[in-house]
Amino acid sequence: MLIAQITDTHIKLPGKLAYKKVDTAAMLKRCVDELLTLVPQPDLILLTGDLVDLGRPAEYDHLKSILAPIRQRIIAIPGNHDDRDAMRGAFHAEGYLPADGKFLQFVVEDYPLRLVGLDTLIPGEGGGELCGERLEWLDRTLAQKPDAPTLVLMHHPPFITGIGHMDKIGLKGADGFAAVMERHRQVELILCGHLHRTIHAQVGGRPAMTCPSPAHQVALDIDPEAPSCFRMEPPGFMLHWWNGRRLVTHTAVIGDYDGPHPFFDADGKLID
Repeated sequence: MLIAQITDTHIKLPGKLAYKKVDTAAMLKRCVDELLTLVPQPDLILLTGDLVDLGRPAEYDHLKSILAPIRQRIIAIPGNHDDRDAMRGAFHAEGYLPADGKFLQFVVEDYPLRLVGLDTLIPGEGGGELCGERLEWLDRTLAQKPDAPTLVLMHHPPFITGIGHMDKIGLKGADGFAAVMERHRQVELILCGHLHRTIHAQVGGRPAMTCPSPAHQVALDIDPEAPSCFRMEPPGFMLHWWNGRRLVTHTAVIGDYDGPHPFFDADGKLID
């Protein structure tokens, strides 16, 4: 099974730029074009939060129009820039989001990997939270199928990254989340967004990682006092390949680069 993960698309109203600089819509279109060229094609697309920038219904309409060429199923979780009601309205037809309730948490069991989507949103805040109610739901949900290999999806990473300004808007309840992970060894990987770059960590003995954005990336500055900045580094997304026994992750860079070039000539000799 091949899964594509896209995160932090930050789609605004048509014609608007993020931070008066980043054409997030055009960059997501490039990402979609890149996805459509993949061989083999992903079986599933995951969007791990900050789908739009201000949580407006019209932004979700714009997002869906950009994603329209994708024929695979798309499964999305909210980030701190999203709005629960507007997101529920945009994605209700896909059938995985709860029709009501406080949180957009869900389980998808149609694939070789069980998908558990979490809602870390605190309305009006940049940081996230897994409160007792959300953690209890997660613990109970994972306990229902202890032998099913599982992906946990969440926007805010449950670990300190070292990038100071992002850690200040990190995840409340991370210790409680780690304790849940300690109890459920079937979790193959915790997939996150929020950081706009690739970062790996262990949480409760389980691997966790953030994903690059198809638009701007948070500046790499391992400093508790790091200023709040972004860079126009090469955009990207991730591919997670489940071979039936283990999960292998690749970071895909979006863009037109020189190559591919062969290592060997027509006679099978290494080109030197």
